[in-house]
Amino acid sequence: MNTAPLIQIQNLCKSFHGRVILQDANLDIHRNQITAIIGKSGVGKSVLVKHIIGLIDADSGDIIFDGQPYSRMDRKAFSAIKNRCSYMFQHNALFDSMTVFENIALPLQEKFALNKTEIADKVNARIAQLELTEVAHMYPKQISGGMQKRVALARALITEPEIIFFDEPTAGLDPIRKKTVFSMIHRYHEQLNFTAVIITHDIPDIFYIAHTVHILDNGRIVFSGTPVDLEQSGDPELYSYTHGHEMLVDELTGLHNRVSLNQKLDALLGALDNGEHLAVSTVRIAGLRMVMDFRGNLLAHALIKNIAKCVRGLVAKSGCAGTFSHEVLVAAARTTDPSVLATHATALSRFFNSEAIQEFCAENRLHVEIGGILATTGDTASSAIQNALAMSKKCI
Repeated sequence: MNTAPLIQIQNLCKSFHGRVILQDANLDIHRNQITAIIGKSGVGKSVLVKHIIGLIDADSGDIIFDGQPYSRMDRKAFSAIKNRCSYMFQHNALFDSMTVFENIALPLQEKFALNKTEIADKVNARIAQLELTEVAHMYPKQISGGMQKRVALARALITEPEIIFFDEPTAGLDPIRKKTVFSMIHRYHEQLNFTAVIITHDIPDIFYIAHTVHILDNGRIVFSGTPVDLEQSGDPELYSYTHGHEMLVDELTGLHNRVSLNQKLDALLGALDNGEHLAVSTVRIAGLRMVMDFRGNLLAHALIKNIAKCVRGLVAKSGCAGTFSHEVLVAAARTTDPSVLATHATALSRFFNSEAIQEFCAENRLHVEIGGILATTGDTASSAIQNALAMSKKCI
């Protein structure tokens, strides 16, 4: 079994009219895997792939395809490589004047010297495989958007390519159809075992089907690894790619997310003066995750938004407040007064003992615990939060 990368991109650089698009970009694409190239709009994802398929020449750097460097490849060798590749275009790029059958047959007519019977056999087999038999005689405008995606995939697969490039395959689709397209790619990848490269900014959906993720930002690949590696990364620069939906919540509540909370706490602990402590108070809302799962994120957000006002009010400008997890909020403030912890606990208890909050918690089977410690310079953010949680006492 060949475990070497099918494609290696090495120090690729490209500029247009003085604007740097790619700057020493490096990544590997492995055989028979789904590789996702993600990033914000306009960062050069499509430009990167256009280099691989030969539509653009690099200013410097090289691409190695199955051990063969592009820089030392003649036209005949490169043509052979192009025959191993296929492309599913953004918005499908189907020809309106051609039937589904004719659209799928087109690559065979252009690339291979096959007779009509051979072409028909191959096209009909692919049409049956992608469940398009009933619409084979129809034109693209006569079929649904989902079927058009399947036609585009059938056309990409008709030459039996080793690798398929998908350029924003979910562009312009609603959330339900986006999930359907990713599911379709995953299903046929499982059946046919082709190598797939997907350019997309649809996250986190792509993480459920990709084996490897590369993040392109400012012309460079800033992350390469599995979706799990990305999710578990502590790099604050990568947080938006895995928790983008939560960042809006953070902005609306005024709370730090987990990564920035840990950074802020460590900074506060490192800046303590003699005689100072960091008063770390925690609120654990047991059952809130279940509310998110069964009653929806918006209901849980309504509670968090209200708690956030109370928690932020405890720390003012001398500390910070944030979400450590879906069920744990943290407030921390520098102090020389040990009684601050009791003051925080009293304020939090008063909030949770209000009639409206008690009713909400009872209706949703939530249990609230309040904890706290006086952390010192010898503590870390993680140990301070863990120790505060260990001191928790039931409030509701």
